[in-house]
Amino acid sequence: MTARRTWRLAWMAVLAVSLMAATGCASKSINQILADPSRYSNREVRVSGEVVESYSVTNRGAYRIDDTTGQLWVLSDKGVPRKGARVTVKGTIRDGFNLGSLGDRFHLPPGVSSGLVMMAVSHKAQR
Repeated sequence: MTARRTWRLAWMAVLAVSLMAATGCASKSINQILADPSRYSNREVRVSGEVVESYSVTNRGAYRIDDTTGQLWVLSDKGVPRKGARVTVKGTIRDGFNLGSLGDRFHLPPGVSSGLVMMAVSHKAQR
């Protein structure tokens, strides 16, 4: 095997791995996630939409995004965008999320204290 062919195979392998990694975190519609939550549970995904509700305390909080196919609650410890903002959020889907005794102490919006939520890794405002 020649050095040129070895390099070509190495680059092809790097390209294939890069494409698989990019596809793994491809943008999904909220409807896709809601339709099959077990498929996305504990997996990192990206969704885009408009913030329709937003609650925060000391740079942590929850917000609900709507992408016209559905709505999803996002929990964040890296700040919360304001209502009306267009965002792209990357995070992990948690099915059956439960705040435990904290859910009884705070009056959180329905759907946050238990159910399907996204734990945000990052969010970016769109223009």
